[in-house]
Formats: sequence, structure tokens, C-alpha cells
Amino acid sequence: MTDQQERVESALLQLVETYLPGHEDEDESDVEARQDERVRRAMATIQKYPQSDLVQDPQHLGDLIKKQLIRDNPSSDQAKRFSSLFTKLLSQNVLTKKWAVLKFLLELSNSPDEEAETPEPVLPAPASSELQDESEEVFSKAFGYQGLHRLPVRDAPQSSWGAGYSGEQRADEAGRQPSEQTLLSALPFTLLGLSSNCLPFKTSPTSKYVVSLPPSLPLPLISLLHTLAEPSLLYKSLDDFVQESTDGLTDGGLVGQSLKSAIGIELRGYVQLVGGLESQIRRAIAAAERGQGIQSSGVTLKRCVVWTREATMGLRLMSLIVDKTKGQKGGQLISTIHGFASDHGDPFVRAFAERILIQITRPFYDMLRHWIYEGELTDPYVEFFVTEEAPEPVQAGDSSGTKPKADAAVAVKPGATSVWQDKYHFHAFQVPTIITEGFAKKVFLIGKSLNFIRHGCSDSDWVDEYSKSTSKELRYGDTAKLEMNIDEAYKTTMARLIDLMGNKFKLFDHLLALKKFLLLGQGDFIALLMESLSGNLDRPANTLYRHNLTAQLEHAIRGSNAQFEKPDMLARLDARMLELSHGEVGWDVFTLEYKIEAPVDVVVTAYGSKQYLKVFNFLWRIKRVEYALGSCWRKFMTGARGVLRAVDDIVGKDWKKARCVVAEMVHFVNQLQYYILFEVIESSWNVLQKAINKPEVTLDDLIDAHTEYLRNITHKGLLGGTSIRNGKKRTASDTGDESFLSQLHELLKIMLQYKDAVDGLYGHSVAEFTRRQERGAKIEARTKKGDWGVTETDDDLTGSYEDQELPNLRQRLQALATDFSARVVLLLGDLSYQPDADLRLLGVLLSFNEYYPVIHKRRARDRAGEVAATRRSTPRTVAKPKEKGKGKTESDDAPTTAAPATSRGDN
Repeated sequence: MTDQQERVESALLQLVETYLPGHEDEDESDVEARQDERVRRAMATIQKYPQSDLVQDPQHLGDLIKKQLIRDNPSSDQAKRFSSLFTKLLSQNVLTKKWAVLKFLLELSNSPDEEAETPEPVLPAPASSELQDESEEVFSKAFGYQGLHRLPVRDAPQSSWGAGYSGEQRADEAGRQPSEQTLLSALPFTLLGLSSNCLPFKTSPTSKYVVSLPPSLPLPLISLLHTLAEPSLLYKSLDDFVQESTDGLTDGGLVGQSLKSAIGIELRGYVQLVGGLESQIRRAIAAAERGQGIQSSGVTLKRCVVWTREATMGLRLMSLIVDKTKGQKGGQLISTIHGFASDHGDPFVRAFAERILIQITRPFYDMLRHWIYEGELTDPYVEFFVTEEAPEPVQAGDSSGTKPKADAAVAVKPGATSVWQDKYHFHAFQVPTIITEGFAKKVFLIGKSLNFIRHGCSDSDWVDEYSKSTSKELRYGDTAKLEMNIDEAYKTTMARLIDLMGNKFKLFDHLLALKKFLLLGQGDFIALLMESLSGNLDRPANTLYRHNLTAQLEHAIRGSNAQFEKPDMLARLDARMLELSHGEVGWDVFTLEYKIEAPVDVVVTAYGSKQYLKVFNFLWRIKRVEYALGSCWRKFMTGARGVLRAVDDIVGKDWKKARCVVAEMVHFVNQLQYYILFEVIESSWNVLQKAINKPEVTLDDLIDAHTEYLRNITHKGLLGGTSIRNGKKRTASDTGDESFLSQLHELLKIMLQYKDAVDGLYGHSVAEFTRRQERGAKIEARTKKGDWGVTETDDDLTGSYEDQELPNLRQRLQALATDFSARVVLLLGDLSYQPDADLRLLGVLLSFNEYYPVIHKRRARDRAGEVAATRRSTPRTVAKPKEKGKGKTESDDAPTTAAPATSRGDN
């Protein structure tokens, strides 16, 4: 005997002893035997009916008792007192059979008259234990973890109405077609979207599915059936959505398929709920067939509405999700559903959306895991916020720019730059709201770095080992752990990538070598190279050979400190010639080349190499002008002690002016060279060093720092094609002005031309000196012979010679000096109005003592235009005789302007 049976028998014994006591003349053994007999009969009755199939609802019995108290008593005091006692009863945790207590009290409260009128209720036959256990298990799993939200634990109410309807109620129910019992029997089919005799499904032009309701039903039942028809229609539409053919390109990819799977799981939970509801309806119908009444079991249409209320909310939410996510996939679909979980105030909606998110985010987190731990993109339907671009095929042998042949071989674009910058792309619109955009960019950088280490740096062994040791399962909801894993992966991959670029591939050594050789940082090497190449580069470009230039380059390396550089760096340095044009000399086509290979070309890109070449050619031209002016200065300063002193009476003033102009040019070249090499290149190099030596620097940071380094050199080094005035960028075509680079090229060209003119003047001076020496010797020889020292023929030849050559030289020197000064003034005017302080500093260096006037070309042009307009607007008058007392006409008072003198010849 179990403890429960012992408690039941003890309670029955106490009741029998209380209500059936023994008499005084009765023997004690007879009393005990009689009481034991009553207890056995009670126990047999209880065991015959072990458990009632009625749904036990204390709230329902409480409502019945309250209605009976209100009906039997005119005042409401007893009903209020019962409500207070009923509330206390429900709050008691000790009593577990609250429904049985209330049912017992309700049965005791019935009067003998009512008992006589009301037939004794017939207890239902005990159901089989297997069927009962199965139905209870199905109903308990209806809202399990994988199904819809579980309803509040409340049993169906048991009504005491039984068969005690009044005659009017029976007549009304008998005339209703169909009856509530018939509707309840058809309700499970309707809830599952299946047609029945009384509730068939039809189609209409406006809706795909329509439930046809019987027109003979009263409005309250119609309202209840409308409410119950909503989940059936929602279920049918959602079931059609789940059963659609799955095509990743049209149904949202893997995330969309996961959404269908999650909705399918929820619909299976709804089906289990309908199955449990059907079990309850069958029990109620069986009780009604035994004469107990359909409503006495507590299963009514209104109860079914209550039981399916939360299920209807779930179906409604899933239908809304399906409508809002049409045409979306990947991160957009996840963001839409996450909006229900984060922005909605209803706890049910939030919990339901969270459960859906757990299912649909599994493909996303699987892609994320492969990306951050292996560097591989497993995204067949383009749902991830990282996309892979197909390699652009380039035609082999198409470097000349001609149209490729049809049968030309197709090759993938070489170089590591395509792997890092062109292979993968980040799309912010596909980032789900479960992560931030900054977090997504970090994820993008991790996977791209791993992929670059594997394919660009050929270090796949490290990536495989890293993946095996650190790969972890990622899931929705554990945000803190996910962020910690991402931070660890970010630090590890970035440290490995920077270590490979710096130590294995010598990125920083290559940057220093580029600065030394192409940016003229190795001064002794550049000076020796220019001195050894000067003789060859003065010749026409088509007479040069590359092996000669390479030999001179090796000579310059061996003769300077460049010989102590690393052999790998020196092996990458090469001398080559640019494309030849007619009439060019060696200076115009010679250049140095520093070969960059993968994966260093990710930082020093092809465009960056062109920028280095552009800077080198410009600096090489400045060095050439400096070398030419230096050799010219040494020549005529040496000749001033001998040859030039002898002809000082003829060309003395010319040489004075030439020395002043050459000094101006040397000053200009030296200040320009100092500005570019020190104020621009060295300062930018220091900024680059600070950027690449920062802790936790990434490859993108290195690329950005190097790009900014080249941009500063080209912009501040006057190699840009734009000038800035009044805070606005203007190109040369917009303003009609020349860019800084074109102005400098013209100035350097004028310097070389002036150097050639000075060489011509020096040659004329030497020729004049030689002529005088020959004339003196001739006069002395003639005198010794007794002839005249000078004849008329010699004087005519001398005059003819002087009239033809020297004036042309003076005119050319004067024109070049004037042009040089005017262009310097124009350049200073442009520099003085630049917002960049470094560019204004160059103007100060070129004219530190304000030797050159600063004239803004645009203002001067506007002022000249105003003067011209004033002259055109002045009316012309017929000349009249002047009156007495007037010495001039009105036209004589017109303002005149004169161009500023730019020549420095008289200085």
C-alpha cells in the first residue's frame, strides 16, 4: 500500500467514525467491523473510478459557486465573502486538490429538491491507460521547446450544468444547425486547413483561401468561428510557404531556407496543439453521448478560442515575418527578424523572435566561423556581408593596348594587389543588426588577412594550424563570447601578417631602399652616378645602350656607400630608358627602376611605383640642372682670372649680368631641392615611420599610411596637377593657368637654355681672346717686317664679326633672364595664396629677402581687364582747337598702366 492510499484510508476512517459512531449498547468489535465495512465500500468505489476525465478548473467552479450565491441571496455580501475566501484558497500552496474541494462543497450545497429534479450524473467509463497517457503526452508537447510558446498551465473547467438545461435552452440548441457539438467535431480539421461538411474551404477572386461559415448560426457563434478561422487560414498560407520548392537564389539562400525550417518546426508544434485539442474534444463528445452534456466537460468554442489565442499570435507573427522578408536574404533577413526581438515591447513577440533567430542564424554563424578561422568564404548564394569578386580575365600579350586576338590565352591578373584589394569586398547593407558595422569590418579584415596569408604569402600551414587550434562553434545569443573570440582572432592574424611582411618579405627595408635610391636619399650615390653618366646622357637618346647604363650604375654603387646595402636590395635596382621620342637626349629618357614583387606590391602598388618614378624623374631633372649650373659656374669663374679679364672691355658688363642671373638660378635650384628633400620627403618619412610602428597596426593601416606618404610627396613636392585658391581646388584647365609641375619644368628648361647661352658667351669670349692674341702676334710680325700692323681689311672683318654674334648673345641672355624672372614671380604669386603652410614656406625660401615682388596673376589680369573696359567705354570726340588756358584734352587724363619691370639686368 502506498503512502497516498494510506492517507486516503485514514481520511475515510476518520469520516466514518465521525458520522457513524457506535451506540452504547453495541459491542466495540461490532462497531469496528461495521466501520471497516463502510471504509472498504468507500475504497472500492474510489478504486472503481480512479480519476475523472473532466477538466479540473478551480476558476470555473468558483464562478459557478459565485453565480449560485448571487441567485439564491438578494444581497451580494455572501458573494463578496466567498470571493475573498476563494482568493485565499488559490494562494494556499499546501492544498493541491482545490478543484475537488470546491466540487465537493458545490455538491453539498445542492438542496434535496434540486437533487430530486436533477438526475444523478453518470460517471464516464474509465478510459484505457495507454490512450490517456498518449493524449496527455501529445498535449504536453504541444508547446515544447521546438514548438509554439507553451500555454499557461490551466486545466479546462468542469461545469456543473450537466444535463440540467432548461427547456428553452434545449429547444434553442435543437434548432441550431449545425450544433456546437458538430462544430467542435469539425474544428480540428478546420484548424489544420482541411475542409469539413460544416466548415468547408473555398477560393475567391480576392483571397486564396476562404472559410465558409453556416448562415444559420447566431452572431456570437459566428464571432467565435471568425476568431478560430484566423489560425486555420494563417496555418494554410504558412504551410504553403514552407512546402514551396527550395531554390537558394529565389528563396533567400541558406538563411531563407533556415527560416522555412524554423517556421516548419513551429507549425509542427501547432499541429501537436491541435492534436491535444482534438483529444479533449473527443472526450467531451464521448461524455455528451453518455448523456452528461457537451458543456459539462468544459470544452466549448469559447474555450478553444482561449486555448488557441497564443498559437494564433505566433502564426500571425510568422505571417508578418514572411511578408516583410520577401525579396530579402542573408543579413537583411536577419535584421528584419531581429527588429521584432529588439524593438518590440511584447514579451511574447520578443521571445518568439528570439527562438526564430536561433534557427535562422545558424548558416550565418557557420559562414562567419569559416571566414574568421580559415579565411575561406563559404557563401554559395551571396548572403554574407563579404563577397568574392571573380578574377578579371586579361588577355595575354595585351600590354601594347591593341585589341587581343580571339584565340589569345586568358590569364588571371597577376600580383598580390588583386588578392588583397580586389578579391573581397565589404557590403554594409548586408551586415545584420545583431552585430555592429565596426565589428563587421573587423571580421572582414580577419578573414581577408587569413586568405592573404594563405594565398598571397604562401603560408597555408600556419593558417591550417591556427584553424585547428582556435576554431570554435559560434551561436546566436552569446554576444560577449563572440566578441572575445573575434578580438583574439583579430590580434593573432594581424600580428602574424605584419610579422610576415616585415621579417620574411622585408617590406620596411624595401621602403627605405626606395627612399634612398629613387627619392635621392643616398646623396653620394646620386652624385657619383650623375658624374659618371653625364658624358653618355649628353648624347642623343637613340645612341644609348642599356648595358652601358647598367655598367655605370654598378660603378656608382661600388664607389659609394650604397655598396653596404643588402644584396637583395641592390639586385632590385636597375637602370632603364623610357620610350624614345625624336630629338631627345639621354637626360630625357634615363630613369632608375626598383623592382617590387608580391606580396610587397600590396603596399607598393603599381600606381605607387609610377608615383616613385614620377618623383625620381622630377628630382633627377633638378639634379641635372644643379649639375649643369655648377659646371657652368666653375667654368666662367675659372676663366674670369685669365681669358675673361682680357676681354673685359667688350663683354665685362655681359658677364656681370650673367653671373647675377646664374646666381639667382643656383639659389632657386638649391632652395627647391632643399624643400623637396627635407621639408617634404623627410618630414613625410617621419610620419610614415610613426604610422607603421604603432602597436596593433594592420596591413590596411600600412597601405593607407604609404598612400598618404606618396600623396604628401606629390602634392607638397609640387607634382600635383591642381592649385588651391580661396579654399577651392582648381585645375589648370579651369583657371587657364599652368600647374606647378609645368611651371617648374619651364623654369628648369629656361635654366638649361640660359646655361647654353652662357656657354655661347664664354665661347665668344674665348674666341675674342684668341682673335686678339692672333691679332697682336700678327701686328708684331708685320711690324718687324716694317709693314703696317693693321690694315683696312682686318678692321672690316672685325666689325662684321662683332655686329653678328655678340648682339645676338646679349639679346638671348636678356630674353631668357627676363622670362625666368617673370615665371618666378608668377610661381611665387601662386604659392603665396596656397592654404598649405609648406607650400607657402617654399615661397618664403625662394624670396626670403622679398627680392621678387609677389603679384597675384588673377588680380593683375582682372585689373588689366578693368582698364581695357574703361578705355573701350570712353566716347571718342572730334578734335577741336585748344582754347586758351587749356593745355590738354580730357583724353589726356585717361589712366594708364605699365607692366612691372621684371628684368634684373641692371641690378
